Amino acid sequence: MPAPWNRLTRTPSRRCWDTHRDFHVAAVLAMSGRTLGIGRFPAAESGYRQLHAWAAQLGIIRRAGVESSGSYGAALSRYLLSQGLEVLEAPGPGRVARRRRSKSDCGDAEAAARAVLSGRAHSPVKSGSGPAEIARLYLVAKDSAVKAQRQAANQLKAILVTADPTLREDLATLSRRALVCACLELSEGDENTDPVARATRFTLRVLAERIEQLRAQARVLEGRLSDLVRCHHPRLIDAVGIGPHSAAVLLTAMGDNSDRLRGEASFAALCGASPVEYSSGNRQHRRLNRGGNRQANAALHRIVLSRLRWDARTQAYYERRVTEGKTRREVIRCLKRYVAREVYRLVQEDRRDLSHTPDLLLVARG
Repeated sequence: MPAPWNRLTRTPSRRCWDTHRDFHVAAVLAMSGRTLGIGRFPAAESGYRQLHAWAAQLGIIRRAGVESSGSYGAALSRYLLSQGLEVLEAPGPGRVARRRRSKSDCGDAEAAARAVLSGRAHSPVKSGSGPAEIARLYLVAKDSAVKAQRQAANQLKAILVTADPTLREDLATLSRRALVCACLELSEGDENTDPVARATRFTLRVLAERIEQLRAQARVLEGRLSDLVRCHHPRLIDAVGIGPHSAAVLLTAMGDNSDRLRGEASFAALCGASPVEYSSGNRQHRRLNRGGNRQANAALHRIVLSRLRWDARTQAYYERRVTEGKTRREVIRCLKRYVAREVYRLVQEDRRDLSHTPDLLLVARG
C-alpha cells in the first residue's frame, strides 16, 4: 500500500480517480482544496480495497468522483457504491485546460477531484446493478450480431455478382431470405467441376450458414430483451410504438438508479431531445439539439415514426402543427420531446411499483 504524501488528518475530504485499464490514480482533497495525497493502485479488487483503506487514512470521505465510470471505472464505481459512498461522474479535463498545462495521470486525477469539490461534477454514476445494465449487455451482443449478419449478407451478394452466369441467374431473382436458404443447399460439385466454381459454391454456403447462426443469436437476444422489459417495465413496453429494442435502449441511457436524473427535462436533455435556444434580436428560434445519447435519440425517433403511422392522437397533433406552419422535421422534434416525457413517467411508475413488490421472478428465454 503506498504511503500518503501528507500527514494523517481526519478532516472531511473529497477523492477522485483517473481510471485506466491496468491501474487507477487517486487524488484526495480537503474541503479547503488542499491536496492530501495522490496514489496509484492496480485495477483489481485487491487494488480497490487498498485504495479505499489508503484514502480513509487521509480523512473522512464524503464524496468520490470517478472518470470513465461507464468503461475503465465501472468496476471501481460499483465497489465504491457498495461501500456506501456517494459516487459522481468526474469530467475529464477539457481541451483548453490541456493546452494550458502539462498532461499527467496525477494532474488529471487532481483536476477531476477539484471538479467534484467545486460542484461541476454533479451527476451520479450508473449503479450497473439492475435491469438497465442487463439490457445494455444484451444490446451489445444483439447489435453486433445484426451488424455481422448484414456484413455477411452484403458479402454473399458481392460474391454472387462475380459468380458463374448460370449460378447467378438461378439465384439473382430470389428474395433475401430465399437466397440464403438456396445457398444453404448448394453443393460443391464433383471433381470435374471448375475449381473456381467449387470455391464459389463453398463460400456462398459458408456465408449462408453464418447468416443463419447470427440470425438465431439475434432472435434469442431479442426474446431475452422482451422478457426483461416485460418483467420490469410492463407499462413502458405496452405504450404505443415502443418495442423491446427501443425500450432497452432508453432504459440503458437512463440507468438503474433514478437519482441520476433530476426530472423528465433532464432525461430529454440526456437523449438530445430538448430544444436549444438559438435566438438573436427580434428573431426567436430554437434549433436541433445535436448532443446527448444518440442511440436514445434514435430510439425516440423510431417511436415517433411508428406513432405517426399507427396512433390517431399523434396523427391529429401532426396535422394541427403542420397547419400552423411547422415543417415535418420541427413537428417530429416536438413529438420526440413529448415521447421522452412519457417514457420518463412510465419508467418511474414501473419502478415505484417494483419497489413495493417483495419478490420478482425474472423469466428469460434460453
